Amino acid sequence: MTGPKQQKLELDAAAPTSFARPIDYDLDDVEDLRLGIDALKDPADPVLDWAEVRDADPSGPRNT
Repeated sequence: MTGPKQQKLELDAAAPTSFARPIDYDLDDVEDLRLGIDALKDPADPVLDWAEVRDADPSGPRNT
């Protein structure tokens, strides 16, 4: 079979995959966000002084 009917069958067969892939990507994004939030809430991580980070010399610490 060739022509429009074959193309429709091919599109119908691909439809579950074409919808599942973006959903999988969204689920991966949600998981990444969840892991990031968990890391931010980890009390074992050091707390940064953001003013110090902002004003830090980008070349690194100075050895005096």
